[in-house]
Amino acid sequence: MKQDVKPFLAERGFARKGLNFSKSADDLIYMFNFQKSAGNSADHVMFYVNFGIYAAKLAHLQSKEIQTAPQEPECHFRARIEELARAVPARFSLTPDTNMNDLRDTLLNGLDEVVRFYDTMTSARSIVDYYVAGPYLHLGEESFELLLQSGDEAAARRYLEALKDKHGAENRWAIFDLKYRAIFSKYGVPYES
Repeated sequence: MKQDVKPFLAERGFARKGLNFSKSADDLIYMFNFQKSAGNSADHVMFYVNFGIYAAKLAHLQSKEIQTAPQEPECHFRARIEELARAVPARFSLTPDTNMNDLRDTLLNGLDEVVRFYDTMTSARSIVDYYVAGPYLHLGEESFELLLQSGDEAAARRYLEALKDKHGAENRWAIFDLKYRAIFSKYGVPYES
């Protein structure tokens, strides 16, 4: 961590606090979290790499207090490194037989891939666009709020239709339907179900 990860991330503007590294830009906070595995022993250490983006604008839409040092679970975008960097394992494992050069190269390449992804996520709208493209239910209410607040009714309608196509047959859709209908009504936009 001290020898490789810290200098690598510090060079890219991330500050370390415990097992977390974060960097602020505008109203976003980008972070990495190194999570120790519960099954660690003296001769076998395992860890996961989580990453996330916190957006003050989305926290405001959620009526939550704006955090200046959020934890990874408070991020509006969250994932494990292997979800983005496909060559990275779901869990890193260190034993006396581990080739440390290979582990370091794999880890740093994965971190670099996430940092390059961060370069494309420059605003709360970037996060919303990611979830809209899915289409994912995660942050659905906040996404509709942000889209309708900015006057982008067309994107809100495309997102709604995509969500209905993907999740409309599920029993839980009735709950989301009511919530989304209320958001459209709040902005005076007709909701076509």
